Amino acid sequence: MSRYSGIWPVAPTPFNPGGTLDLEGMKRVLDCLIDQGADGICILANYSEQFLLSDAERETLARLSMEHVAGRVPVIVTISHYATRIAVERAQLAKDLGAHSVMMMPPYHGALLKGTPEQTFEQFEAVGQVGIPIMVQDAPLSGVDLPISLLVRMAQEIEQVRLFKIECPRAANKIRALIELGGAAIEGPFDGEEGITLLADLDAGATGSMTSGMIVDQIKPVISYHHAGDIAGATAAYGRVAMVINHENRQCGWQSCKAAMAAGGVIRSDFCRHPIAPLHPAIHARLMDLLQPLDPLVLRWGK
Repeated sequence: MSRYSGIWPVAPTPFNPGGTLDLEGMKRVLDCLIDQGADGICILANYSEQFLLSDAERETLARLSMEHVAGRVPVIVTISHYATRIAVERAQLAKDLGAHSVMMMPPYHGALLKGTPEQTFEQFEAVGQVGIPIMVQDAPLSGVDLPISLLVRMAQEIEQVRLFKIECPRAANKIRALIELGGAAIEGPFDGEEGITLLADLDAGATGSMTSGMIVDQIKPVISYHHAGDIAGATAAYGRVAMVINHENRQCGWQSCKAAMAAGGVIRSDFCRHPIAPLHPAIHARLMDLLQPLDPLVLRWGK
């Protein structure tokens, strides 16, 4: 077992109905994730709607989260930015606040501004000099191809690059090859994408998963069983949650977690800032229909 293992969900960012930050709600989100059995928590990620937050709001949320979690579980702070200087500044703030690690995508902006492999290496190398562990996020959202050779080079040549969140198409193949070629330098291979390919990724050697915060308590047994060598148990546990994970991944995105937390009294509102449209009522209803038979903690935590 790696010291980087288990389920490390992304914390959603709650807003009041008017669109302002719900800071008390943020504290409740963090408490709910910990009570669900999260082994770590990621903040300010894409599923936290980081692209809808101002720089000042990011800092407010980072400070609040670190103070409220208070060491109960490790916290990963997402710091992705096209500008290397800003990524470094964000990493330094995360370190100063006591974060466990930072997560970052390769440099990109929009559809056309993408860092080359060498520029990507240089940005991660610069952040590495801050002295905090780095999780490389290999996500389709960036549109940047991260070849296995580049990931292995970063792991072997940049001391702080230790963790990898692989959520590209055919993630299991990439995780397996990354481990085979990178060896001991690959300390924490994780999957993402809400765990929609979790079984295959665990088979490939993933030590953990970064899901949404919706059903942490329901997904965690899949990982625990698999790590214990009980593949049949892991498969059965995954089969129990597969339909709701599919609905989340393909129909709802990050809004599923907020909808569930609002339904369970964790947060007061599932509001998302414009231009994000609310979930269609039929999609929301199907989500609840799939969740209720699982009796997840999220639906009763605040009641």
